Amino acid sequence: MKSKILAIIICLIVYTMNSATGKALNHINISYIVTFPEAQAHYTEIEMDITGLDQKFLDLKMPVWTPGSYLVREFSKNVESFTATSDQRLISSGKISKNTWRVNTEGRTAIKVKYKVYAFELSVRTSYIDAAHAFLSSTSIFLYPDGLLHHPSTIHLVPYKGWTKVSTSLEPVNGDPFTLHAPDYDILFDSPIELGNQDVIEFDVDGVHYQVAMSGGGNYDRERLKIDMAKIIRKEVAIYGENPNKRYVFIVHNTSRGGGGLEHLSSCVLGASRDNYANERGYQGFLELVAHEHFHLWNVKRLRPIALGPFDYDNENYTTNLWIAEGFTAYYQDIVVRRTQNYSPQTYLEALAADINYVANAPGSRVQSLAEASFDAWIKLYRPNENTNNVTISYYNKGSIIALLFDLEIIHVSKAKYSLDDVMRYMYETYYKGKSRGYTDAEFKAGVEKFAGRSLDDVYAKYVNGLEDVDYEYYLNLAGYHLTDELAGNNDAALGVGIPANNGKLLVSSVVRNSAAWIDGINVNDEITAIDSVKVTDLNAVIGTKKPGDKVVVSVLRDGLPLNLPVTLLKKNLVKYKIEALEQATAQQLLVRKKWLSLQ
Repeated sequence: MKSKILAIIICLIVYTMNSATGKALNHINISYIVTFPEAQAHYTEIEMDITGLDQKFLDLKMPVWTPGSYLVREFSKNVESFTATSDQRLISSGKISKNTWRVNTEGRTAIKVKYKVYAFELSVRTSYIDAAHAFLSSTSIFLYPDGLLHHPSTIHLVPYKGWTKVSTSLEPVNGDPFTLHAPDYDILFDSPIELGNQDVIEFDVDGVHYQVAMSGGGNYDRERLKIDMAKIIRKEVAIYGENPNKRYVFIVHNTSRGGGGLEHLSSCVLGASRDNYANERGYQGFLELVAHEHFHLWNVKRLRPIALGPFDYDNENYTTNLWIAEGFTAYYQDIVVRRTQNYSPQTYLEALAADINYVANAPGSRVQSLAEASFDAWIKLYRPNENTNNVTISYYNKGSIIALLFDLEIIHVSKAKYSLDDVMRYMYETYYKGKSRGYTDAEFKAGVEKFAGRSLDDVYAKYVNGLEDVDYEYYLNLAGYHLTDELAGNNDAALGVGIPANNGKLLVSSVVRNSAAWIDGINVNDEITAIDSVKVTDLNAVIGTKKPGDKVVVSVLRDGLPLNLPVTLLKKNLVKYKIEALEQATAQQLLVRKKWLSLQ
């Protein structure tokens, strides 16, 4: 009886505290002023005003990572000059953890916090500021009050001299593009901001307004981009049956050697090479990137693994399903470009063969499963070292191949009535729209099985959770194709080292697992100077004269000291597949092929 009474009292206390806190929170107003007095030195200054407080202290936090990029990046490392004032008087404040500042708010209803952020890392996931423009990746710019992630805020941007434009998915306040409203911090952190004089390309697709903010120039054709990007958008909307946005923004950073992308709820950020648009393969690569990040509008931003939301911005958010979130998106980026006819069927098959070759030749594919690759992205994929290729597999490439297997099998079993598209739409409608939550591993598997018409325990056991080589022949045969290995029957010798261009030195950067170099003790950072006492400048040319089984003495400098290593060369253990059509495909195979490759 006493325990029941105690439990009731505790519940009442918690309820009262929550009610009081909720009442206080409803009266809190949060706003930011963002200025750039030293943009040329890569700094922004943030003024954060908070009113309506009624508490002893307030903790302000900076996220340690940004959703979509699975690495703890410690954004707080770039914050400096933190101060807090009330009524223009300095008040007590200080750090209590790596990304948390505690402010004494006892007896105060309003505070003003000021801090600077250094931003000089131009990527799709980090902030960058110079005199030409500012890219604000919101997770690395805005502190948030602990416990108030669901609270709205207002952001007022004061541009650096000469800047005239703002590109972001956040909505302007009263039509002022430099004053923005964030409904909550999840949306703020999912809404990057570009300021400067970017070239803005605008077009509508079936009632949805699109903006492409081109920063950094480039030899792109504005009208061609409008047409081809609209085609991609329509093909992807057709998969899910709706476009959940009324407005969407592409922020594109054009640099000398750009690359990469990052998805957001109503926008994305792309890195591109400014001079590659006039090159047909370069242009296709840009369209692939557009298709990939825009497909994330559904897959991962809405249809998501259950672990990816609501986000914990202090810690890693683990899931074993990044092979679906990213791998399936990688599959669709190519198949969607094919559906727009910007890829020929042959170009698509060549891209698919490249994925197959990568997985087949990666030693890590026999060490790390797809599920493990997803879970360990935080410590492996985004923290590569000289041994990464030996111990990991990309959930992008291999995940894309699993999507291919599912697609071909579903098309085959249903006699082209269904495809993987139907799985994605079913999962989107069932979990995002119907249940307002993410899916579990088992739920996604059941969704695929619904259309495959059978248990997929074998596929998961062998290819998702296991390390078996994929039976490409079986699945490609469903569409009347097969693999041919162009290196079959070769008897070339291999040493098994990677050596990048390095001022003429043969400096080993990687050693392939179970290769001759691996077995006989050549190390990363060894400088190869001679083979059989003869100075070597072209390693491939020398090894090309040898045969598997030949014994050589490799002379190296290791930490400045000479060392001679006896090595027995082994056979080059690589494949180079190409996908070819069967000479006499059946009517069923041709039916699958037509559906899969969108053939006329």
